[in-house]
Order: sequence, then C-alpha cells, then structure tokens
Amino acid sequence: MSNKTRLLAGVEVPETPIVSAAIDLAQRHCDPYLFNHSMRSWLFAVVLASQRNEAYDPEVLAVSVVLHDIGLSDAFNGPRRFEVEAADAVRAFAQERGMTQRQLQLIWDGVALNSTPSICLYKETEVSLCTRGIGADWGGFGYENIPPRLAQSILEAYPRLRMKQRFAADVCGLIRSRPQTTYDNFARDFGERFVPGYQPPSMVDVLMNAPFEE
Repeated sequence: MSNKTRLLAGVEVPETPIVSAAIDLAQRHCDPYLFNHSMRSWLFAVVLASQRNEAYDPEVLAVSVVLHDIGLSDAFNGPRRFEVEAADAVRAFAQERGMTQRQLQLIWDGVALNSTPSICLYKETEVSLCTRGIGADWGGFGYENIPPRLAQSILEAYPRLRMKQRFAADVCGLIRSRPQTTYDNFARDFGERFVPGYQPPSMVDVLMNAPFEE
C-alpha cells in the first residue's frame, strides 16, 4: 500500500487507488445524503482511531465504511439483508483489486455486521472501527469524543441533507419490499413504528412452535 495521504475535511486519510475507487463507486451509486453519511462515518472512524492510537489497515477501513450502505442502492439491491448484499459486493470489489483473503474477510465482516454493534464492537480493530465511525454519524454514539472544530469541518464538507428522514424512508421502503429481511435486526423498529400492517414474527412463538414434544 502506498503511504500517500491527503487531508479531507481536516482529517488525514490514505490516498491510494482502491480508496479513490471506493469513493467513486459510492458517489456514483448512493444518493447524495447516503454518500455523505458514508464519508462522514469514515472520517469519524479515523479520528476515533487516532485518539486511541489504534493500529489498523487504513485501506480496509476506508473501503468498508465508504461502501457499507451500497446495498441500499438500486445497483446492488437484492433479496437478502441489505448489509449482506453490500458485504458481498464490496468483497468482490476489493478482490478484483488484489486485496488479501485476510483483508477481504475483515471487509466483509465490517460491512455485514456494521449495524450489529453487540457483536461488531468485539471483533478486530478494523471491524470495530467500522461500526464506531458509522454509529457516531448515525446515532451519535461516541460523537462527543470528536473534537468540535473537526466535527464541524466534516459536517460542512459532507452535510447531512436531512439524513434522519431520508434514511428512515429508505429503510421503510426496504421493509415494504422484502419484510422477511428485517425481522431480526434494527429495521424491525422502523417497521413497527412507521409501516402499517407490518407484523414481524415473535421469536418466542418460533421456539414454542418448534416440532418437538417437550
């Protein structure tokens, strides 16, 4: 990997062919609000890592975070959970560009598990940072640890563009089109609050109705 870097909204980030390609892919296929969310999340992750002096693979982190929501775009839409559709697509993107099997696994885990912090935060540094950066931008988790002037610079470079409302609308659209992918994850909360007629099965019922006598 090249050691070449650049400053982006006041944050030093790698400037390599695969990072540039990932940014280009996200910008071409994601709505502007979603692209900006991905870029802010990446920059927040880099800042959070620097505060703890954490060692990590900067290309793995960049590719994982910048492309983590690509499964919400039309080009990468599919029948499974959007995180899994994205993880497979991003892994293929990275494999085509010569990343190692170890890097590919970290990328897949970071993308697929980014919305499951109860697991992701306890995995490898790159995978954990993926969720921490995304969580800071999505729900403000750990946002207080971002220096205010740096946070403002990032928000000015990549404005939110009504992210709360637009992300909620995208998730509700996903719930309407393939509800079976939302029953065991965060999307369920959006369905129960915003989508009339949404009826996820109870895992208690699944257990109690299992085909066993006891």
